[in-house]
Amino acid sequence: MAAITDMLVPVNATVTDVIGETPDVKTFKIKIDDGNYRESFAYRPGQFAELSILGIGESTISITSTPTRPDYLEFSIKRIGLVTEAIHTLVSCNKIALRGPYGNGFPVEDWKGKDLVFVAGGIGLAPLRSVINYMLDNRDDYGRIQLIYGARSPQDLVFRWEYDTWRQAKDFDLEITVDGASEGWMGRVGFVPALLKEAAPSPENAIALTCGPPVMIKFVLQDLVSMGFKSDQIITTLESKMQCGVGQCGRCNIGPKYICKDGPVFTLTELNKIKGDF
Repeated sequence: MAAITDMLVPVNATVTDVIGETPDVKTFKIKIDDGNYRESFAYRPGQFAELSILGIGESTISITSTPTRPDYLEFSIKRIGLVTEAIHTLVSCNKIALRGPYGNGFPVEDWKGKDLVFVAGGIGLAPLRSVINYMLDNRDDYGRIQLIYGARSPQDLVFRWEYDTWRQAKDFDLEITVDGASEGWMGRVGFVPALLKEAAPSPENAIALTCGPPVMIKFVLQDLVSMGFKSDQIITTLESKMQCGVGQCGRCNIGPKYICKDGPVFTLTELNKIKGDF
């Protein structure tokens, strides 16, 4: 097992592409410079890494790409602070530092043969995208996939360039809504929990995954339970509060658990046992 000090040492990587998703979200495709480290960077959907800019600091970011596509890593980053502001200035060929992967990830092997229901809001689709594309790359291993996704406005929808690919995939249902329409929007208007109720996914042989704003998650968890999903069929990922990634700084504990070490992926069963604000 690697020493804690070894796990805290970042390695250099190069930005190879930048996709503008929304006015404040960009997706960065990067490649680790060290070939040996790049080959040993084995991760699971739902894990995260620490990205850093020399002289600025580092930030905990979910890995948005899937390990089934090992030539690169993708991180979809919302501009919300000093470090992410600096990352947003990067362009192709710029350098960035990385350490990881950290966290438990999603138990995708346990879900073979099951239907999957994804419920996401805003940038909360980023960690779920890793799972979605993993399953599409292993399509015969999983049942029907249903994605219920929403954002504040059409301009805040992420991964719009990927929707057609998802819609054309086998047994894939994509439903999109926005809180408020803008000129030219012809799709649904309404909140994600309302669309979830309308879609009414079946809990039979299914797993439900959700990520998004805390208030959305709160209502989605309640609604899934009311639809008959058992607490061990409901999964969420907690992305806030993490800092060091290895449970040493004490910033992300909820009750006796550390989000970075024990999570960030939790079943509702696990969350119900934790006494703390998550």
